[in-house]
Amino acid sequence: MANLMEATTNQQFEDFLTKAGKCLTVVHFQAAWAPQCGQMNEVMAELAKEHADTTFVKLEAEAVPEVSEKYDIASVPTFLFFKGGEKVDRLDGANAPELTKKVQRLAVTGSPGGAAESTTTDLNQRLKKLINAAPCMLFMKGSSQEPRCGFSRQIVGLLKEHSIQFSSFDILSDEEVRQGLKTYSNWPTYPQLYVNGELVGGLDIVKELAESGELENTCPKAVTLEHRLKTIINQSPVMLFMKGNKDAAKCGFSRQTLEILNSTGVDYDTFDILQDEEVRQGLKTYSNWPTYPQLYVKGDLIGGLDILKELKESGDLVSVLKGES
Repeated sequence: MANLMEATTNQQFEDFLTKAGKCLTVVHFQAAWAPQCGQMNEVMAELAKEHADTTFVKLEAEAVPEVSEKYDIASVPTFLFFKGGEKVDRLDGANAPELTKKVQRLAVTGSPGGAAESTTTDLNQRLKKLINAAPCMLFMKGSSQEPRCGFSRQIVGLLKEHSIQFSSFDILSDEEVRQGLKTYSNWPTYPQLYVNGELVGGLDIVKELAESGELENTCPKAVTLEHRLKTIINQSPVMLFMKGNKDAAKCGFSRQTLEILNSTGVDYDTFDILQDEEVRQGLKTYSNWPTYPQLYVKGDLIGGLDILKELKESGDLVSVLKGES
């Protein structure tokens, strides 16, 4: 297949990106010893048939270490998406539905202007949803428990010092959000703090507010844990609390749950309980359900993996996810 190839050197990799120009290039960082990589290669082969203008590249992560290190490849399979030689998105883990969705969205064909405009609109809607996920929302590198840069560490320290209750989003986990939010907010750096959906600013602004005594007045009063849990549960009609995220489950039960949900075609959002100990412990009491994952539909608890398996076997899963029963 002309648009499905393998890069064995850094030069080959660079040549493929140059040749593709502004068209989409999908690079699969793989390992021969990982069976899930073989499965995802089969998915790539099918996608290559459907998207003739997209270049699909397989690359052995350990055989071309300079490329893997440059793009922080820590596990396989990992997929990077390029346009015009620049990385525009990333997918960690073996998630065939998500890979298909990203390729379909990024492989702009037909009317480039119209398709690009549609893609931008979808991204802006997603960013708006994330910004409003909590009254005080911090976009940072890492999590509030484990900041991954000095600026993020300092702003988290300031917010905690002033008893500001906030939620955070790790921009390192989502390249689309990381790049898109810079344009959306017209603010080129991270961290970024939002209050009630409005940009406050970065570290320097937060420092000034703290020094002037205005930080507590700028940020909303601390909300109760129950109110915060209700807000997160109702963030999406179908909300899954799990270990990890859509792209990379971090336990077997969460992985099985993702597979079941992905098979239905129903859209859903996830919350990584490993990133927020308060939510992780509080939701057990709130829902009177001691284990994870936990699935909610329109704010109501459906249950965990065993319940989903039963609903799938009975044929009721899709209607339950759509809130029809």
